[in-house]
Amino acid sequence: MGPAKSNYNEGLSHGDEKFRRLLEAAPDAMVIVDRSGRMLLVNSQTEKMFGYSREELINQPVEILIPENFRQRHPQHRNAYHSAPHPRPMGIGLELLGRRKDGSTFPVEISLSPLEEAGDLLVTAAIRDVTERKRADEALRQSQGLFQALVEEVKDYAIFMLDPTGRILSWNEGAQKIKGYAAEEIIGQHFSCFYLSEDIDRGKPDEELRLAATEGRWEEEGWRLRKDGSRFWADVVITALHDKDGNLLGFAKVTRDITEGKRAREAFLLEVTNTLVSNLDIRQLLSAIAACVRQVKPFDYATLALYDVPSQMLRMHVLESSGGAEANAGSEEEPLVPLGDSPAGWAYTTRKPLLLQGQTGEKWPFEMPPQFAHRSLKSGCWIPLIGREGVIGTLNVFSRRAGNFADDDVNLLSQIAAQVAIALSNAMAFRRISELKDQLTEQKQYLEDELKTEFNFEEIIGHSKPIRQVLKQLETVAATDSTVLILGETGTGKELLARAVHNLSPRHDRTFVRVNCASIPAGLLESELFGHEKGAFTGAIAQRVGRLELAHQGTIFLDEVGDIPLELQPKLLRALQEKEFERLGSTRTITTDVRIVAATNRDLGKLVASGQFRSDLFYRLSVFPITVPPLRERREDIPLLVQYFLSKFSQRMRKKIETVPPEGMQALCRYSWPGNIRELEHVIERAVILSPGPVLKVPVFEPAPAEAVSPSTSSALEDIEREHIIRVLREAKGKIGGPGGAAERLGMNRTTLNSRMQKLKISRKQF
Repeated sequence: MGPAKSNYNEGLSHGDEKFRRLLEAAPDAMVIVDRSGRMLLVNSQTEKMFGYSREELINQPVEILIPENFRQRHPQHRNAYHSAPHPRPMGIGLELLGRRKDGSTFPVEISLSPLEEAGDLLVTAAIRDVTERKRADEALRQSQGLFQALVEEVKDYAIFMLDPTGRILSWNEGAQKIKGYAAEEIIGQHFSCFYLSEDIDRGKPDEELRLAATEGRWEEEGWRLRKDGSRFWADVVITALHDKDGNLLGFAKVTRDITEGKRAREAFLLEVTNTLVSNLDIRQLLSAIAACVRQVKPFDYATLALYDVPSQMLRMHVLESSGGAEANAGSEEEPLVPLGDSPAGWAYTTRKPLLLQGQTGEKWPFEMPPQFAHRSLKSGCWIPLIGREGVIGTLNVFSRRAGNFADDDVNLLSQIAAQVAIALSNAMAFRRISELKDQLTEQKQYLEDELKTEFNFEEIIGHSKPIRQVLKQLETVAATDSTVLILGETGTGKELLARAVHNLSPRHDRTFVRVNCASIPAGLLESELFGHEKGAFTGAIAQRVGRLELAHQGTIFLDEVGDIPLELQPKLLRALQEKEFERLGSTRTITTDVRIVAATNRDLGKLVASGQFRSDLFYRLSVFPITVPPLRERREDIPLLVQYFLSKFSQRMRKKIETVPPEGMQALCRYSWPGNIRELEHVIERAVILSPGPVLKVPVFEPAPAEAVSPSTSSALEDIEREHIIRVLREAKGKIGGPGGAAERLGMNRTTLNSRMQKLKISRKQF
């Protein structure tokens, strides 16, 4: 064997450096031993493991690495191996020990492999120190013993193991106490026996195991069954168990009976619900919400963030704040918070609660509200308010103490938030109903006032070419939402055309609101158009909804728009362009969607040139101008109008007047009608009053033929009309409207008289 060893050593030293490097790279101690048990080659791991140098080991018997009490028996084992050499892997169950140079021993595992070299049988031994693994195994055995003892001592929790299919492998005393089964009658059964039949039918047990295996852990609260068939409300946690390679070993299941806690919580939530739903006033509701939240968890600051549709942001409402006058709910300004980069926005968007504890090292993932800085707030939670129609906002509760809120607090606050969302939805619906009721009351009052006004026409009468052209224009523009400007002399029926535009438009089932800009004093016109808040000015004893707000989704008719004061025109322009305005005395912007129809008998172009009317408002109003022809330009319509008014007033006065004498009709057709259709209406009304029989008795007057009317004649007629109006005003002592007023004496509307007085430059101050 001597020559063989010499050749082997020479081969290792000169011919197989690669083999030597492989031994050096091995993580275990590697030793090559000949048939006699002498070590021919060792690697550096062997030196480190046993404390010998390489020179001290080469050509020494391998028994120096074995404890003394095993050395005498080792040659027999070695000879037996040489007689039947075979690979022997590590971990075959032998408890082996190694001996270091200093005499200390340690547990090892050894892998043996035969190696033929130059006719000699060598053995390659791989030696692994398993000291740490043995310690870990022992610690695991101890911890398993402690865990088993702990499981058996826990009497309020059912703790048991399941195999991968869901069959029960272990059972503790707490499980027997809660579920009623003894260990011998339940082990080996499938855990689905604890579930309600409807849960089993829909595959709930298997779905829970699948989710636990996928996500690692699954938790819920729900009904479970005892052995006697009774139900209890359980808190259940299922945890998947895997080996180091990720293979599923089974599940650990922990069940707790929380029936009494559920009943107490339901009673509390019922009390909360009753408290909240009984408050329909928003301010009272905010105080009630704060009181309910405080019963769950003490806090230093709480707010509601409600979604604001116009701004598409969250509007903050203070529920309660510790300290001083700020403690009153709703006392602070209501700032707007963007949905992005804010905790409330995150909770609103994701529909999930957000808990930030403010612990050392915890980073805020959002730009925190300024209240956190100036109130020294450390922790907070944001709970989404999910109502019947979706998310309406968030409930936000904060504390000056870090870590003030636990997961259980968030869970209970989430349940309260559900009740808060319902109560808020009810309160906001109640407020909307109240606002709609007030608006309907305003509209009803307005319409009743309008009905008291004597309308001039029930339908448009005429078939002349000028009126047909007007009607064609009206039909074209009515279907759009474009602004219409109706131009024409007094009494031509501009309001009738405005109503026709509304009735033919898609807004016909909405409100038509009329504002006579000439008949309302300049100081009150702004309030009339835009409304005012209580206390906005002297005499504003209650809130008033403006005509623009009343006309929302309908049409507003601005009659005599040329008489709007210059200082009010910019606000009207903004309302028309931006569709938003503020009531007098308020900073809250109101949005409105209205169709604008304006009318005037004045020359707006001249008013713009003279600086009495804004050019931008003029261009905004005159998108689609329609000029109504005066009656003298559509004479062929006079007979139709006469017949219409004759029928109207005959029925009203219960007279049977059927014919108009030809000479009377000719006289009516020859007259120039400076007051247009309104003047014709009044003439026919007087004629019906004066007619005793079936023939209309036209009043005796000598109207000049239309062809003969000259500017000087027109001027003379205006002088006569002016003197007549002045005389009647003196008799009425300057009173225009009401019983005994000049308008009544003249047989015309108050607004018509005001217009005629302006045109004839008659001032009320002189009476």
